[in-house]
Order: sequence, then C-alpha cells, then structure tokens
Amino acid sequence: MSQEAEVDMKEVELNELEPEKQPMNAAAAAKFTGLSKEELLKVAGSPAWVRTRWALLLLFWLGWLGMLAGAVVIIVQAPRCRELPTQRWWHQGPVYRLGALKAFQGQPSNGTAGLAGVKARLDYLSTLKVKALVLGPIHKNVQDDLGGTDLQQIDPALGTLQDFTNLLLEAKKKNIHIVLDLTPNYRGRSSWFLPHQSEEVNERMKEALSFWLNNGVDGIQVLDVQNLTDASSALSQWSNLTHSISEDNVLIVGTEASELSQLMSLLNDTDLLSSSYLEDFGRRSSSGRELKDLVTSYLDATGGHWCTWTYSQVGHLASLVPAHLLRLYHLLFFTLPGTPIFSYGDEIGLQAALPGQPAEAPIMLWDEKTLGPSESVNLNMTVQGQNENPGSLLSEFRKLSDSRGKERSLLHGDFLVLPTTDDLFAYVRRWDQNERFLVVLNLGSSSRQTELKVPPGAPGQKLELPEKAALMLSTQRSHPEGSLLPLRQLTVAPGEGLLLKFPYVA
Repeated sequence: MSQEAEVDMKEVELNELEPEKQPMNAAAAAKFTGLSKEELLKVAGSPAWVRTRWALLLLFWLGWLGMLAGAVVIIVQAPRCRELPTQRWWHQGPVYRLGALKAFQGQPSNGTAGLAGVKARLDYLSTLKVKALVLGPIHKNVQDDLGGTDLQQIDPALGTLQDFTNLLLEAKKKNIHIVLDLTPNYRGRSSWFLPHQSEEVNERMKEALSFWLNNGVDGIQVLDVQNLTDASSALSQWSNLTHSISEDNVLIVGTEASELSQLMSLLNDTDLLSSSYLEDFGRRSSSGRELKDLVTSYLDATGGHWCTWTYSQVGHLASLVPAHLLRLYHLLFFTLPGTPIFSYGDEIGLQAALPGQPAEAPIMLWDEKTLGPSESVNLNMTVQGQNENPGSLLSEFRKLSDSRGKERSLLHGDFLVLPTTDDLFAYVRRWDQNERFLVVLNLGSSSRQTELKVPPGAPGQKLELPEKAALMLSTQRSHPEGSLLPLRQLTVAPGEGLLLKFPYVA
C-alpha cells in the first residue's frame, strides 16, 4: 500500500472516533474560547444549579451550628474552677521568729552581729522559703522603766537606723517581709509595765506603730497580751492603725494563754495569733486521736478565720516536743490549714538543753565551732552538717516549705479528717482540680497498719481515695520517694509521718 493510501486510512479512522476522543491539533485548541458570560449566567441560573447551591449552603451552616452546639455542651458539662480566695502574703508561707539577734549570729569572729549580722544571713533564710522575718524586740528598753524606754529608737548594741534600713531593702529584694516586735518592756518583769501606766503605754505604742510602718516594715508583733489591761480595746486600735497604713501590713499577737475561749476572744483583732494551745500536748507522748481532737476543735472554733500553728509564742520546737517526733511536727505544721510559725533554729532542731547553750536564747549552730573553741558540737546538729544532706531535718524543712508555698491544696485547700485507729491522725488537703495531699501521722510507740477510707457524708467536693498514692516524704525514710503505697493496707512506723499525693479525677 502506498504512503498516500496509509495516510488516507488514518484520517478515516480518526474521523470515525467520537469527537471527544479525537486529538486536538494546535489550530483547534487555539480556537476554543470557553463559555461566554451570557452562557455562564444561563447555566448558573438553571434550577439544578440553584438547588445545588442552596443545599451546599444549608449543609455548611448546619455543620457550623453543630460544632458550636458541641462546644457549648463541652463547656457547660466541664467542671468549673473554684474562685480563688483572697490571700495576703502572710498566708503563703512560714513566718520565722528571730528574737535574739546576737544568739542567731552565734559567736562571730569578724565582728558582724546585730542587724548587720542578720542581713548577712538573708541568703540562707531565702533557702527556707520563709515569707517573713519577725525581728526583736530591738528597741531601747530600760528594765521596768517606761521613761527610759524608747520604742522608736534601736538599741545601739544591735545597730543603727541605717543598718535597719539596709536590712529592709535587702530583705525586700529576696521577697522576705520584715515584721518588728514592739513588746515594750521585754527586759522587765512585766512586758507591759504596771497597769496604772497602760494609757501612756497605749499612746506610745500607737506612735511607734505609725513610725515603723511608715518607715517600711511590713507588720508589727506584740507578745504576752494576756497581761495587757483591756487587751481587746488596745488590740483593736493597733489593728486599725496597722491596716489603715496598708492592707498588706500584718499584726501578729502572741499569748501564753492556751484555753480555747481565751484565744477566740483575740482572733478578731489580729491577723496571726501565736499561742500555747498545743504546748502541753507537745510535752507528753499523746495519741493521734487527742491531736486530731485538738486540731479539729481549734478549726471549728475559728470558723472562717485564718489559723496559725506553733507550739508557743517564743519557744523552740525541739525543746517542747519529744525528739523522735520532731520531724512529724514539722510535717504537721506545714500541712495544716493556716500559717506555720517557727523560731530560729527549728529547721535544724536547735535546743537549749545542750552544754554551753543559754536556756532562753540558744545560740544558732552554724558549724561545729559556733560555741567557741572550747565547746565542740556534733556536725550533724549544725547548718553546715545538714546543708548538703538530703536526709537531714534541714533538707526536709526546705522541701516542706517549698511545697507549702506552691501547691494550692496546701495553700488554701479544704481539710478532711479520715477515720483511723487511736494512735493515728490522717487527713486530706484538696483544692478544686489540683493534686491532692494525704498526711498520715503515727504518734504511737508501735507500727500500725490501716485501711484509709473517706468517711460517709464527707462535706464538700466528692472525694475518692485511689488504690495507691505516691510517697512525697517519709519522716523516717522508710520508703523511697515516689513509691506507690497501698492505701487499703498502709503501714506506718512508730513516730512516722507520711506525706503522699494523688491526682484529681473528674
């Protein structure tokens, strides 16, 4: 077949193909111009396309409304966060009492003592996460002589007003508030002089409060108010004056009283109340049930008033409680609802009943030579010896103070006592959807195994204990930190305190 014939046959085959399957040559492609505007409008206005567009638009809005409804349902059904309570700075961490400035500094070889010595120790105090340092009294006081007492003048043996100002400025940089003790006759037989001088004392106190608060201190402390003439009236005036200068000023009141009724009469006119309410209990080896009754009675009596936990208005904890229970009481104070107050040296177990130690103001044991070259001290009883030891009392104090300051359940959480045997005291701290904390204390002399349960009809948010909880701290280091301990068969050693945590479950 000739070449011309083959070409003709191919043209015939192409012509027989359906138009859409025929190849488009360049000329044909160049001639295609698409639909005109009139044609597009005609097609778009056809009933089929109109119905299609309306259907798609309807589907879009139905889908959007469905997603919106789903989001609303999720928001409505989700548990709502509780409103946070109003808290001042003294609600947020422990208070550290430093009554004897020279004893706190020890026996320095460099001559740095008094207010300057305290300033040099602020770095150490900041590691304890304390919110306030209660100084003094540091004012000039001639024993039992009101005329020779000046509440606005610093005792020259402790420093100058400039030393005090320097201390204030440096403490504020470290977020440590300074509270000044203004108990007037602190060197005398009666802290408030004789009753017939009460009016003059009251006027001098108001002048001194105004002077020091306007000079930058964050609050005032007064002790032995059980000896005040008309304490209610005086405290009311001082409280009003303190808060009129700033709502962020605190008034701390100390008393030797231990009767609940006496303490409740002082609550309305003070922000923090340190008392001897627990002192008698601490001196003897008592049961968990008795401690539970004391704590719950105090909380019930105070109602919604903020609480304070300490063993006395001035004493050291190690001198007031059995030595084997000292760590347990640290755990107790840091985890009860309220502000814990400690005296200097409580973090290392400082006590007066040691050779070379004065009874009223024991010298702070910074190292084994603090008491001088003739009195050597066990290194484990000093700051130096405990500082880097993770199992020391000092390390435990720091850990508890840190947790107390940042965990909402410990800061302002609800308090729920769990039923236990007589030797044990157990409770839960919880706040909204935050992590929960479980505290179990064994004040008995033998090991106890307990099954922890939530009491029926427990008030507040529903709570269910898990099968196991993670161990944060054992005062006797009986288990490794992070261990999961069974709450249905929990074993607590004699004198041991356990701090456990478990998550919120909706």
